Amino acid sequence: MATRKPAFNQHVLLDTTPLPDSIPKVKEIGASSAPLLSASFFIGARCKDYNDDYMQCKNENPGRGEFECLKEGRRVTRCARSVLKDINTHCLEQFRAHWQCLDNNNQQLWQCRPAEWKLNKCVYENLKLEKVIPDQPKNSTPVHLRQRQIFAHHAIPPWERPFIPGQPEPQLPAGIEIPEKYKNQS
Repeated sequence: MATRKPAFNQHVLLDTTPLPDSIPKVKEIGASSAPLLSASFFIGARCKDYNDDYMQCKNENPGRGEFECLKEGRRVTRCARSVLKDINTHCLEQFRAHWQCLDNNNQQLWQCRPAEWKLNKCVYENLKLEKVIPDQPKNSTPVHLRQRQIFAHHAIPPWERPFIPGQPEPQLPAGIEIPEKYKNQS
């Protein structure tokens, strides 16, 4: 066994040099993976132009894009913060229910579809942002709107319906009633 004690100095790994004034200052998002995953499609919808600018900068500066693209990266962060702030302001209850479901289900989106549908509806009604999965085939039902989630732990109850912008809320099939304990949850 070695007799020398390990000596690690984390301060050596930190660069305390301040960024130049040309790089805009921005507060970091400070959210864990579950809230970011829950809001990711809405961040993508609102911040698409900033994301495209950032990726274009990274492609134009291969291997050196970290410093050259800080300004564009800060714009992406600022936009994402604004989306999270708006969601927390207008849809806090639905947002919290969805990201906590994701957190409790190993970030598996298909386990949390009913909570996701409620969040999608609230965000669309208040922020006019719609969840769209890129490159989804036009002639198929998007995966997040499917009533039957094959790998989910629990079947989705028949009274839980996906929210589809621009369409009226679907009616329950004949003979199906919502149990009393679920009536106040929508």
